[in-house]
Amino acid sequence: MGENANSDPEAIELDKLADNTESPTEEETQLNGETLTQETPPRKWEVYERILRVPYYVVFSRYTNKVHFFKLEGGRYQQQSFNPEQPRIWIPEIELGLGLWQGEYNGITRQWLRWYDASGNWIPTDGERAEQAEARAEQAESQLRQVVLNLLQSGMDTEQVAILTGLSREQVQQLIANPSASEL
Repeated sequence: MGENANSDPEAIELDKLADNTESPTEEETQLNGETLTQETPPRKWEVYERILRVPYYVVFSRYTNKVHFFKLEGGRYQQQSFNPEQPRIWIPEIELGLGLWQGEYNGITRQWLRWYDASGNWIPTDGERAEQAEARAEQAESQLRQVVLNLLQSGMDTEQVAILTGLSREQVQQLIANPSASEL
């Protein structure tokens, strides 16, 4: 469900189904012709399969690193086959896949269930996105530093370089004085 579980209507419905403090109505006790009793509330599988009709159901055991993939077909979940050596499942309706990835996440190295795109590339985690953004910023700063140095070496003065690059005069001088400065 993720960070937005509170705003997800399905998450709210699941919370209601998990809370058996109220008696179900006559309508709620009938499920595809089957009668549910208060003593036997529906199991999670039944909720997803018969009530919510979630099109895909994935089971991953963090203990065995096994993945089981089910697709709703004819009102029932049918297990889908995939390569057990490279367990990846493509879900065309959302144009994303789900597979097992070996790596570190939140300081823990193991196999994780992870999304991938149509090209087979893993979708970056928030941490990976932040690292990529930082690397891009460092590269842009390095390129800017090189441009400033090249302009100065071509004979331009600090004021001309500042106007041309959009930097302040102080920032240009800082780059000259400390080429590894990252306070631009």
